[in-house]
Amino acid sequence: MPEGVRRRVVALTADAFGALTVAELPLPLRQYARFTPSRRAKFAGNAMAAALESDAVFRQRIAGKVREAQPEVADALERGTPPAAADPLDIAAAAYVLRPDGWSKLVAAAGEEAQRVRAERAGEETERELTRLREELARARADARADADRVRAELAAARKENDALQRKLRSALSDVKRGAATVRKAEAALESERSRAASEKAAADSELRRLKARIGESEAALETSRRAAREGRSVEDMRVRLLLDTVLDAAQGLRRELALPPAGVRPADTVEAVEPGRMTPKDVANRALSETDPALLDQLLALPQAHLVVDGYNVTKTGYPTMPLDKQRLRLLGGLAVLAAQTGAEMTCVFDGAELAAPVLLAPPRGVRVLFSKPGVTADELIRQLVRAEPPGRPVVVVSTDREVADGVAKAGARPVASALLLKRLARV
Repeated sequence: MPEGVRRRVVALTADAFGALTVAELPLPLRQYARFTPSRRAKFAGNAMAAALESDAVFRQRIAGKVREAQPEVADALERGTPPAAADPLDIAAAAYVLRPDGWSKLVAAAGEEAQRVRAERAGEETERELTRLREELARARADARADADRVRAELAAARKENDALQRKLRSALSDVKRGAATVRKAEAALESERSRAASEKAAADSELRRLKARIGESEAALETSRRAAREGRSVEDMRVRLLLDTVLDAAQGLRRELALPPAGVRPADTVEAVEPGRMTPKDVANRALSETDPALLDQLLALPQAHLVVDGYNVTKTGYPTMPLDKQRLRLLGGLAVLAAQTGAEMTCVFDGAELAAPVLLAPPRGVRVLFSKPGVTADELIRQLVRAEPPGRPVVVVSTDREVADGVAKAGARPVASALLLKRLARV
């Protein structure tokens, strides 16, 4: 039996298999009764083919099911006139099961037809493969021609670049030769200059010796003059007094001639200070502004040489207490860096470092000084030390909600503001 016909017979039997009861099945096939047709064809194909060949009763039962499923095909096979439009393999499979007269010829003819169809398909596939290979060969040839053209273009460009480099090399060699000639001229000029400098040095040494001799003569003459001055001191004193009186009289006459007014400005008037009745920087910062207005902080930082000291954890735990400490520090320092860039004021941020288990690895942002208190010293005390270190009169602003810190720095001359005021200002950054 041809392999194609055998597969169709197995598929046909697997489809009709389910219409039989377990008792109607041969013993070797009963274990496949609950299988689907596709699983029966896969796992019981050989067993079903053997049962059809050896068990006539099983084959007749399958034939009956095939007649019920395909009555037209069964009638045509019984008449000996199979449908011309039907698949030869299906006709051969049905003939093998139904066993009409001449069924073996139908099976053999179906096998020959299947072989012919496979041969035609193989020829068509071969033709398609040959066409594909021809197209690939044509594309490869076109790509090869394109690559050759590209290589020739690159070679021409390389030749042009080589010619340009050769010209540059010749120009560079010419420049080197001219430079060498210039160096030789410079060396000759340098040697001539050295000779001239040597001659000038010799002349200068000679002149120095002559001047030293003259200085000795002058010192001797000066000593002689001093002796003569000591002897005639009274005469010279009289001459100096007369000359001084002449100068004073001339100055008084020049003052009368120029009509110079009396001096109205004294040196003490040039010293800057706060006069009675004038407002101080603190008064200017407080004027017409609320303690909760961020503009108050802007006005304080606009004072000359202002210094902003921030109680770090006091501000962060007021503004964002749920964040970890390292995130609090980074957020506050980022805002202070922007504020420092906007105002130009000096800024110092103080954190309590008394309980730190290890040093904090932190790169302070530009414009912000970051300090941690030493063990045994609180951040509040470090802030008071910073305020006391400033000279009297410098505007110092301390940001803290701690009343003890605010009162302490106020006594030292600093201006305390609440942490909420700084947080409002940073929210505008």
